[in-house]
Amino acid sequence: MTLARHLAAAIGVAVVLVLLSIQLGGYRDYQMAEVASYVAAVAGLTVLIGLSGQISVGNGAFMAVGGYACALLMLHLKWNLALVLAATAVVAAVGGAIFGLAAARLRGPYLAGATLMLAVALPTVANEYPGVFGGDQGLSVSITTPSFLGASFPPERWVAWVTCASALITLILLANIGRSRIGRNWRAVRDDEVAAALSGLNVARLQVLAFVVSAACAGLGGALLATVTGIVGPGAYTLTLSIGLLTGAVLGGLGSLIGAVWGSLVLVLVPSYLTNVAVSHGLSSGTSSYVPVAAYGVVLIVVMLVFPAGIQGGLRRLFRPAAPTVAAPFSALRRRRPASEHQEEGTS
Repeated sequence: MTLARHLAAAIGVAVVLVLLSIQLGGYRDYQMAEVASYVAAVAGLTVLIGLSGQISVGNGAFMAVGGYACALLMLHLKWNLALVLAATAVVAAVGGAIFGLAAARLRGPYLAGATLMLAVALPTVANEYPGVFGGDQGLSVSITTPSFLGASFPPERWVAWVTCASALITLILLANIGRSRIGRNWRAVRDDEVAAALSGLNVARLQVLAFVVSAACAGLGGALLATVTGIVGPGAYTLTLSIGLLTGAVLGGLGSLIGAVWGSLVLVLVPSYLTNVAVSHGLSSGTSSYVPVAAYGVVLIVVMLVFPAGIQGGLRRLFRPAAPTVAAPFSALRRRRPASEHQEEGTS
């Protein structure tokens, strides 16, 4: 029944998105496609941090893996788009497995530091092998609109439909994984690794699996973003992207897939809106580029103070005041106190 409910909800959302795409212009189709690309990546990150309790600042690197894999497959093998998107997720998942195995013994800030190094180092590989990855110029990515839609069908609308469909499929899969035995095991590991290991769970394997799922989602998001922008280059996958993904996951609400949608909307809509406002008020283009960065910080501080569980947690508290208070986003990373500490407090 859970899968049926998720499918019904996704179909309803898909119908609404199609109607909006038909009514809105080409620029809004572009923004819709960009949001959908980020939804796939942020959803994987919020599952990694919110369910398994592992911090990652390197998902932008896995987006780069997916973007370059998409461009290379289209350039050399001429596969159809659906097969390319599936293959990019697999390639990124393999990369996530390799990194997850290497970082399986790291925890907390050490794991965050390792993923930070990955985010900084991996995009520079394109400059080291310009013959394969195009160097600073990057690789072009283009998709064609199916002939059955007609010659006058807007190509940006087709891109929006493809990216939104891919994001919805990703959300359905992640929602079902979260409600499965794997999701329950991730929560057990997140809450107390020692207790999870004593109960028979393979903690290291579960943590590596979480990295694999998160990397696959990021790779798919990178491939979708490549189809939206039409180019894959090292400048698109900087450390700023990785920090932005983490910011979106925290703003939306860690562990919440709907929160990933809210976070992605903030990542796409807020910078463009604030940049336009800054330019309209006479700021130069160079100065206005810093406005979205400052806005991220302000929005993040305000959300953490007003809604510690992110935007989705705040909406739950507003519209369901009788519901239990949702834990703060980084409470997933705190470990339960040993029983001996409680006994000491009781005797003191």
